[in-house]
Amino acid sequence: MRSMTGYGRGTAARDHWEVTVQLSSVNRKSLEVAVSLPREWQAFEPEIAALVREKAARGRVQVSIDVRGAAAAGGLTWDDAAVAATLERLAVLAAKHDTAFTPTPELLFQLAQANRVESASLAPEAALALIREAMEPALNDFGAMRAREGAALAADLAARAATLASLVEAVSRRAPEVVQNYRENLLQRLRTAGLELDVSDERVLREIALFADRIDISEELTRLRSHLAQFAALDGGAEPVGRKAEFILQEVGREINTVGSKANDIEIARAVIEFKNELERIREQIQNVE
Repeated sequence: MRSMTGYGRGTAARDHWEVTVQLSSVNRKSLEVAVSLPREWQAFEPEIAALVREKAARGRVQVSIDVRGAAAAGGLTWDDAAVAATLERLAVLAAKHDTAFTPTPELLFQLAQANRVESASLAPEAALALIREAMEPALNDFGAMRAREGAALAADLAARAATLASLVEAVSRRAPEVVQNYRENLLQRLRTAGLELDVSDERVLREIALFADRIDISEELTRLRSHLAQFAALDGGAEPVGRKAEFILQEVGREINTVGSKANDIEIARAVIEFKNELERIREQIQNVE
């Protein structure tokens, strides 16, 4: 079982170029991959998204790729000759107007900015190779974090599922007593009304049989046990289980609602309420599972 939230980071460097990849994900019903790339590398987006899809099946995954070129590391990023020529012309102009000319740091910075030399771009093949290299550790970290969080979720869900199973068994033990209590209450009401009917009277037996059939929850309890057993077997390792878990929980909800509507007993009603509360907590947790 894996969580849908995770983070990973990886870097790769070659020939004074460095690429940093960061991946982060949040919950989504399906898989969405958003890639942030420098404009000249946007053609790589489908391939990067495909790499992410090999590791993730659900969630919104944000891939941020930062590129640091090394024109700065290799030397100047402006045209020295152009800056010098501009300074010389300014000095000549100042001399014509009999004005002293002393270049300030601010002026030098402005001239350098105005005469910047664009750094040589990285060839597409080399850029893609660097991205792939940086993606590998980022995806590994990303997957490891999702697995760690998934293990914690699995432990929590297993404990909650065990609580649901214990409530099902409590209802199962209580169910036979409901008919017996109804039988005793029915006979008591008849006596109170002055109708001394024998317990073996056909009319009494028929009324008890109809009541027993109306409140019978044996099939619902059997299906609940089956659904909960399937849920408990969902851990699945690296396989995505979130969608299947959501479907099973939907079926569990239907069965417990039927039990609640049929139950004519305060203790069963209390157990159903507790069951629904715990079921809702499980549903909230499953929203985090891939």
